[in-house]
Amino acid sequence: MQNIADTHIGSDIPHDNFHSVKVNLHGRYMLENRSEHICIVLEMSPGSALLRGKGNGRIGERIIAYIDHVGRIEGAVLRQTPDGFSMSLTASERKKDKLAAQLTWLANKHELDLPEDRRHERITPRNPNNILVISDGRQYRCRIIDLSLSGAAVEIDVRPALHTSVTLGTMRGTVVRHFDDGIAIEFANVQQRMTLDQLFR
Repeated sequence: MQNIADTHIGSDIPHDNFHSVKVNLHGRYMLENRSEHICIVLEMSPGSALLRGKGNGRIGERIIAYIDHVGRIEGAVLRQTPDGFSMSLTASERKKDKLAAQLTWLANKHELDLPEDRRHERITPRNPNNILVISDGRQYRCRIIDLSLSGAAVEIDVRPALHTSVTLGTMRGTVVRHFDDGIAIEFANVQQRMTLDQLFR
C-alpha cells in the first residue's frame, strides 16, 4: 500500500518538500482575469499540483481551483507546460495534513478496490424539494438530485456565479460547478449523516 511519505517526487512537478502522487482528477480553475477553465490534475502533493488545461496562467499568477475529491485549492503558477502549468499550493498545516490523507487514499483506491470514499457517499433524498438562499437574500425553489456529507447537486433554474455563498436547508456552502440543469454546492463544513437524514429524509 502506498503512502505519501514514501512516494517519489515526479519529474514534472517542482520539489516542494512534499512527496507527490500521480492522479487523474477533474476540476475547474480560475485565473486572475476571472476566466474559468476545465482541467485535469495529473500529479499532486500537499504543496503543489500539475494541471492540464487550456488557460495557461502567467508565472506567479494566483490560481483558485475546485478539484473532485479534494475540494478548493489555491496558490500560484510555478511553471508553464505545453498543455497547462504547475502551481504551488497555499494552505494551513491542517489543510496540508488533510490533503496528504486524501492523496494517500486516492493513491491506494484501486489497490483497495474502493469505488467511492465512503465518507462522501452519495445520498438520494426522499424529499428532494427545497429552497436555495443566495448570499444576497434571494430565494429559489430547487430540487436536490443527490447529497453527500460534503456537498450537493441541485436542479435549479438560476445559475449563481461560481464561488457564490448559498444556504441549502440549514447548511452553508459555495457554488463550485455548473451543469446543464443546475449547480453543485460544496458545504462549508463536512456534515453529519444524522443531520442530512433529519433535514432531507
